[in-house]
Amino acid sequence: MTASGAVYLVGAGPGDPGLITKRGAELLQEADVVVYDRLVSPALLALSRHADLIYVGKEPETPGEFQSFINQQLAAHARDGKTVVRLKGGDPFVFGRGGEEAMALAEAGVRFEVVPGVTSAIAVPAYAGVPVTHRDIAAAFTVVTGSEDPAKPDPQVDWRALARVGGTLVVLMGWRSLPAIVQTLIGEGRSPETPVSVTQWGTLPNQRTVSGTLADIVGRGEAEGITSPVVTVIGETVALRPAMRWFDRTPLFGKRVLVTRSRTQAGSLSAMLTAQGADAVELPTIAVEPLPDTSALDAALADLESFDWVIFTSTNGVDAVFRRLAAAGRDARAFSHASVAAIGPATAAALAARGITADLMPAAYTSRSVASSFAALEVGGARMLLPRADIAPPMLPDGLRQMGAFVTDVSAYRTAVPQEAATAARETLASGTIDAVTFTSSSTVRNLVGLLGNAALINESKVVSIGPVTSKTASELGVRVDREAAEHTVRGVAEAVLEVLGDE
Repeated sequence: MTASGAVYLVGAGPGDPGLITKRGAELLQEADVVVYDRLVSPALLALSRHADLIYVGKEPETPGEFQSFINQQLAAHARDGKTVVRLKGGDPFVFGRGGEEAMALAEAGVRFEVVPGVTSAIAVPAYAGVPVTHRDIAAAFTVVTGSEDPAKPDPQVDWRALARVGGTLVVLMGWRSLPAIVQTLIGEGRSPETPVSVTQWGTLPNQRTVSGTLADIVGRGEAEGITSPVVTVIGETVALRPAMRWFDRTPLFGKRVLVTRSRTQAGSLSAMLTAQGADAVELPTIAVEPLPDTSALDAALADLESFDWVIFTSTNGVDAVFRRLAAAGRDARAFSHASVAAIGPATAAALAARGITADLMPAAYTSRSVASSFAALEVGGARMLLPRADIAPPMLPDGLRQMGAFVTDVSAYRTAVPQEAATAARETLASGTIDAVTFTSSSTVRNLVGLLGNAALINESKVVSIGPVTSKTASELGVRVDREAAEHTVRGVAEAVLEVLGDE
């Protein structure tokens, strides 16, 4: 075995990126190369920020020799000393040809590891509300591939035996061959009244399930426009679905919500929306970047001992300040002479993660509320440092100066519009499938309207704003705000989306 590189055969799970294993996520973050399949979630690929991504997805018409090419690619990159993640849908060893790839690597003398994944054979039925076993109904379940036509002369799957074995039968990749499968099972003695469910895009926000019997499931599926990929469950446990279905009953199931935060910050809001069943569509309209010239910020931080207060208005400001402190060989002890204020719980948490407990966090997370909080402290003559975005509005520093404070308002980071955002913005909103658009800052509103040219496409969806300043900017630009978050936080935005869409 070569010691330089290795290949990790990682199960990506059935589709929902939250079902990746902890080990799989860790390897994706460490990978030099990720070789991935057709149905792998983009959210999982985003974990591999520094890896080369190689797509090897297969379609039904893909030539069989393509698998040899994949095997060669895996071995070649590992021999180059790289950490290679072979990211496969479901579990690598459940109809994923992982066994073939592992054998090819063993024969090539390449070190490899198998990281099991959640197979769609159990996850998709679970998300559809269908248990594959039940103490009173089914004591066993069988998983088979449906990509093989049971009518061919010598099928590998013994459909005659499966028709008589009882329990639950789970068929993967079987939509095209389902008519023949149904006909064979009935012909071999399985009751035409046996309950059946077919689930398309299982575990994803666009999941669809059609239920019926062996006698009518094909017709029902065709009437509903079901296509691949599907998981079919045949057996009495399917009858439990009306009582046990949960995923497609979540409050925002089937709703698509646009998240316009920066790519590095979108995850928290997306996760909250996804937990309620929404399809969170991330379209970053703002990018947070380091300053090209940090001399003013560095000078202010070098003089931290002279400030009475340091006010952080965002996690971006916290990150930027601590990056510059680290560059100067300093850490949280630099704040030993100053009191620290934080706008919002996320900002306070970012400080706490670096060993600093905020001395002041206003009850409301707006510049006006911050100014009011300081007014009660009688800060006349106090020196205050305000490290913020390069385009931050003047309301907060102006208000503090009116109280007699001496404010150093310094840019800690810059914001920009992502270069690729214009085309993506038009295509996403023009599709007519976005139910709600979320804005978490004035910049996100301003940038999205600028990318689109006007507010017309935005106003075709419900609009949710994080707070009054953002709502004011939206109104000035012609964007109709349908709901403003009661709590001016990301969690408040998620709750506002639930309010505005949950009852539709």
